[in-house]
Amino acid sequence: MSELVTGEAVALELRPAQFPSRALAILLDLIVTVLAYIAVSVGLLAATASLDDAAQIAVSIAAFLLVLVGGPIAVETLSHGRSLGKVACGLRVVRDDGGPIRFRHALVRGAIGMVEIVMTFGVVASIASLVSARGRRLGDVFAGTLVVRERIPVGPAAFVPPPPPWLAGRYSQLDLSAVPDGLWLAVRQYLTRMGQLDPQVAWGMAQRFAADLAARTGAQVPQGEHPAAFLAAVVQERQAREVRRTFGTGVGPAVAGMAPAVPVHPAQPPHPAQPPAYAPQMPQVPQAPPVQPAPTEHQPAPSPLPMAGAESAAPDESVSGRPATGFVPPA
Repeated sequence: MSELVTGEAVALELRPAQFPSRALAILLDLIVTVLAYIAVSVGLLAATASLDDAAQIAVSIAAFLLVLVGGPIAVETLSHGRSLGKVACGLRVVRDDGGPIRFRHALVRGAIGMVEIVMTFGVVASIASLVSARGRRLGDVFAGTLVVRERIPVGPAAFVPPPPPWLAGRYSQLDLSAVPDGLWLAVRQYLTRMGQLDPQVAWGMAQRFAADLAARTGAQVPQGEHPAAFLAAVVQERQAREVRRTFGTGVGPAVAGMAPAVPVHPAQPPHPAQPPAYAPQMPQVPQAPPVQPAPTEHQPAPSPLPMAGAESAAPDESVSGRPATGFVPPA
């Protein structure tokens, strides 16, 4: 495992590709490139048959540079480090910080690869890859890249924590078409791992992801809510739409395999900026006992109800010893 640290101070564990898998991927790429070069050369030879020898040589050199040198560079740039051989072997070229490569990285790797792979028949690249601790050839060293494995055994997928009940369904009319897939993946990974991050890092990442979503959707984080709660609500809405699009409109979120709606307690930022919790604590208001009216001189205290089947009669004398007046207090 190779532990890389991103700009958010999050350690990423990547598996560098081993020499056999890298050699097989390069071999597949070379076979495809040579076949493409032969096909292009035959086509150009038929198209330039009427030209002189100098023109045909110039066209052949241009085809060699464009196909054997420019082809791999263009493929790695457009596929973000996944050529045909690397796709077949489950590999990908990434930067040293774990991010996707760009044109300059692919250009350096392709230019140096012509020397250490094509011109030396792979001898220099093999020696450099065997000596390097992470299996990098010279092109990777100068370009600042690393070939990693994508097909690794993983455990059971973690559920995305659901939003608070008062945010569920709040963004049903929100336009999510402008949010790229990369941002959805980053938000989902953050929500499943926010309990493992440092509280300060988790709070900062939640604010950054919430700002990115707000800029693309127009929805703002509700006042007093944790940014992670806003992220969970938007992600749940997207999952619900995917389920409805796949299975129909009458399917609830339970079909999508989402977890039950239980409150989630995300990581808290350091003092004094305390984020609001997901589930508010409702105060318990004690119930006052009912007030019984005090008996007055004209209204004596009510007497207990008689037993069932017994006869109710007025007492001869009141409790205070006064003579009976014939008035029976209401039950």
